[in-house]
Amino acid sequence: MITAGIIGAAGYTGGELIRILLNHPKTEIYFCYSRSQAGKKISDIHNDLLGDTDLVFTNEINQGVDVLFLCLPHGEASTFLANNSFPPSTKIIDLSNDFRLKENAGEFVYGLPELNKDNIKQAVKIANPGCFATAIQLALLPLAAKKLLQSEIHISAITGSTGAGVSLSETSHFTWRNNNVSVYKPFTHQHLGEINESLVQLQNTFTESINFIPYRGDFTRGIIATIYIDTDKSIEESTVIYQQFYNAEPFVFISEKTIDLKQVINTNKCLLYLEKNGNKLMIISIIDNLVKGASGQAVQNMNLMFGFEENEGLNLKSVAY
Repeated sequence: MITAGIIGAAGYTGGELIRILLNHPKTEIYFCYSRSQAGKKISDIHNDLLGDTDLVFTNEINQGVDVLFLCLPHGEASTFLANNSFPPSTKIIDLSNDFRLKENAGEFVYGLPELNKDNIKQAVKIANPGCFATAIQLALLPLAAKKLLQSEIHISAITGSTGAGVSLSETSHFTWRNNNVSVYKPFTHQHLGEINESLVQLQNTFTESINFIPYRGDFTRGIIATIYIDTDKSIEESTVIYQQFYNAEPFVFISEKTIDLKQVINTNKCLLYLEKNGNKLMIISIIDNLVKGASGQAVQNMNLMFGFEENEGLNLKSVAY
C-alpha cells in the first residue's frame, strides 16, 4: 500500500483523482490540499462523493507521502515546488504544462505511457500530458514510428467545458456555452509543442506543419479529434500498423466502426477509427479529457512508477445511455 497526496484537490482533475484513488486497491489518500476549501468535507465540493469518503480538505502538507499529484493551474506547479521540498523518495506527478516541454523538463519525464513506458517506470517525476495532446498523439504515434508522416497534418478537435477548469470566465458560463460551439487558439494551441516533440522522438525527420483547430463544445467532458494526412498506404495496411503498435497497450483500441464520445466517458480508454478516402487517411481519436486526458493517465503513470499492473484501479466503465 502506498500513500498519496493531492495538491489542488478541489478542481476537476483533483476530484477525478480522488474518485479513482478511493477505489485503487494499493493506494491510500493521506491528504487533499486546497487553500480555498480547507476545512470543508470533500463531498461538499465533489458532491457525488457523499457517502464514499469522510476526507476533509486541508491547507497543511504531509511531506512523507509516497506520491504527490499536482493539480494546480498552469504556471503554479513550478512555483509550488520551488517553495516546498519533499524527500527524494517522494514521486511527483504534475498535471499542468509546466514541465512538459524538454526545455523546461529538468528531471521530469514526459508521461505518455504508450510512448515512454520504460522511462516512466524509472522516473521520480512525471509531466502528465495535456488532454488534446494525448488524443492527438495517440492518433499519430503509429505513423511516426513507421516514418510515414510525410505531409502536413490537419486536425480539428472539440473538448468539453471541464477542459477549461473550475474558474469561471466569459466562455465557461452556462448561458454562453450552452447550445454554442466556438474556435479558440487556432494554429497556436499550447499543446502543439509537446505533440511535435513526441512525433520527432519517433520520426526525427518530421518537419511538416501541424494545422490544429481546437473547438469549445457545449458538453461537459470528452475530446473527439479528427486528423487527416496524405499517405499511399491502404486502409488495410494502415490498420495493421495501428494494431501492431498498440497490441500490448491496455487502454488504446482500434475500432472497425465509427466511434462516438459516449464510448469513452468516465474511462481511461482511447478509441481510434481509421478511414481512407483517395490519398487521405483520416484518424478519429476519442478520450475523456478528465480521465485518459488527465487524472486517469496520472494514475496509469503512478502504477508504472510503483511496479503495479498498468491498469490497476483503472478498469472504469462508460455509460451507454
